[in-house]
Amino acid sequence: MITDEIMPLTLPDTQNADGLSQSQDSQPVPIIWGRLCPNNLTLKTMEMIKDEYTMGRSDSCDICFTKDNIKPKWLGVISKVHCKIIKERIINGNNDDIVVYLEDTSQNGTFVNKVLVGKGKRILLESNDIISLAQPVFAVYVFMSTKAFEGNDLPPELRCKYAVSRKLGSGACGEVKMVFSKIGCKRFAMKSIVKRTFSSGPRNLLNDPEKIMNEVKILKTLKHPCIIKMEEIVDTPRTVYIVLELMEGGELFDRIKGTNGLPEPITKIFFYQMVLAVRYLHERGITHRDLKPENILLADNAEVTLIKISDFGLSKLVDAETMMKTFCGTPLYVAPEILKTHGRGAYTSQVDIWSLGIILYACLSSAMPFSINDQNKGLQEQILSGRFCFPHSKFGKITYRAKELIKRMLTVDPKKRATINQVLLDPWLKDRSMQDVVHDLMRNKLGENFGPLIDLGAKYNNNKLNEIETCKTVIKRPRFK
Repeated sequence: MITDEIMPLTLPDTQNADGLSQSQDSQPVPIIWGRLCPNNLTLKTMEMIKDEYTMGRSDSCDICFTKDNIKPKWLGVISKVHCKIIKERIINGNNDDIVVYLEDTSQNGTFVNKVLVGKGKRILLESNDIISLAQPVFAVYVFMSTKAFEGNDLPPELRCKYAVSRKLGSGACGEVKMVFSKIGCKRFAMKSIVKRTFSSGPRNLLNDPEKIMNEVKILKTLKHPCIIKMEEIVDTPRTVYIVLELMEGGELFDRIKGTNGLPEPITKIFFYQMVLAVRYLHERGITHRDLKPENILLADNAEVTLIKISDFGLSKLVDAETMMKTFCGTPLYVAPEILKTHGRGAYTSQVDIWSLGIILYACLSSAMPFSINDQNKGLQEQILSGRFCFPHSKFGKITYRAKELIKRMLTVDPKKRATINQVLLDPWLKDRSMQDVVHDLMRNKLGENFGPLIDLGAKYNNNKLNEIETCKTVIKRPRFK
């Protein structure tokens, strides 16, 4: 559960023979990331190594159009700086994404594949895109990327809109990749779920063609600031593609990992948003059934930010055995009533309350209330008995009300367990300042993608709010043994 991890340290070999033989004056070889291939014989190929290129009539342009390389009738309709081609590096944690786009700066228009970009607007460039100036028929260059985006396997209706970038993750129901819209260069997450046919062998409900659209139907009906937004859905005979808003801050799991627990005021802001989202679901007869820090996504990397709950498709796609293992291998977040019947009995939306209790405990302590390492009692026995404690090393500075709320949620009998409305009215969450912060996040138009700046010191009068003590203890992703 909680372990000290010592990661092996690999040092670069800076003293090899090749390194010593290089001249101190040697310069790195420029990397060619793209080429502009001319559409007529009078223009020259441009090998692209800089981050920005301009084309137009001005002598200062990287590609200068003159009467020597194009006809006078076209030269008269080209602006001094007609367009720019820009390579941009977008940093996402430890990963970098390279995006190439064209920006139209002309009076008479720049066209990509005969589609007008529009002055001041940008469009993503991919290999084989044709660039035309002033009119669609006046094609001057074809852009060729040395590292083309993936996405040739996408259906045409998605391939014409999006370019596929790196893989973001994968789970029980599919793979997730970052995609860029070709118009506007906006980033999204695209989940692909491969359908299965079952002519023989056991049925895998996670890929059952008859049930796979459940996620889509659920997502289409949900509209809440703290629930992930679906942009569009494309259903093909073999694969379902779901385009979702991209949450820049990653998973709550990663925010908790590597800390000694999140500050209680920060936890309260996150948890209040979770409760509002779950109440919204329960009011519509929807039980999530797989709430865990991995399915809580953060809008950005700010300490205070909007959160969104994801992966609703799993709420009815799963079979009993998969439900027992909660897709991670261990039933750390599963309610005792599910364990009692091995997932085959009837249970209510109260299972989400139990999961919320586990999440709250984890946020405050970076630990789990039930341990897979207990030598005296197995994990399932611990959960069924509902016995856990609040170690002083983890909860010594946590308020009494927060711990009482956890107890109310981690009550074994679902009939005695707090309901979502009772959780919402709990004294710990009756914090007007905290609620104002959350409501500001939810109302803010930028809150869909960026957490607004908030003076937490004024809200909470806590000068140490931003001091998060890091340590070597982490929550390990559960593994079933």
